[in-house]
Amino acid sequence: MQLENVVFDAVDPQAVGRFWESELGTEPLTDEEAGYETRLAVPDGPVLDLCFQRVAEPPTGPQRLHLEIVDDADTELELTDPGGNPFTELPAGSAYADDSPLATIVLAAADPERDRRFWSWLTGWEPVDPGPVVGLRHPSHRGPLLELRPEAAPKGEGKNRIHLDVRLEPGEDADAVATAIVERGGRELHFDWGELPWRHFADPSGNEFCMLRAPV
Repeated sequence: MQLENVVFDAVDPQAVGRFWESELGTEPLTDEEAGYETRLAVPDGPVLDLCFQRVAEPPTGPQRLHLEIVDDADTELELTDPGGNPFTELPAGSAYADDSPLATIVLAAADPERDRRFWSWLTGWEPVDPGPVVGLRHPSHRGPLLELRPEAAPKGEGKNRIHLDVRLEPGEDADAVATAIVERGGRELHFDWGELPWRHFADPSGNEFCMLRAPV
């Protein structure tokens, strides 16, 4: 599977999407009523789409995923985007990844080492060298870090405001992968939302993610 999307719930997808497009210098992909998409392509590294899907009410779920970006600030700054999502600006030179304006995707974890093993298996991203950061990087060793950071509190009932999507590779069996996710501590989620081209899961710490069909 491939880590493909960072997905934001947003009342105004265009406003939030264009904000992030400006911050990261990404390429616009989709501008529709239902949502906005923009692409971060790291040279010789990963391609990640930031997707902003329209929701009827302001997101109130837990903020267990946030982004850290590289900027020209002299000191580290805590900010929020137009949708109220907190993010961090890091001074140039302080980020782990120096080849991408998106430095870190931070995901809260009850057990960071356990969840790193789970996400490494799920995405094929590789553990970083031992150190204070429990994280993964694309096999190219370029682009942002996916950091599993100790959670401040256990995951509650609400849906995360931001989640990740992974996509099956051609030939991968969705049911077999779903079984393997459960065997590794995740679980499948079932919603009464009708037929969708993806399946919903939670990682071992309860963070939602979607598994997209393999490309045709």
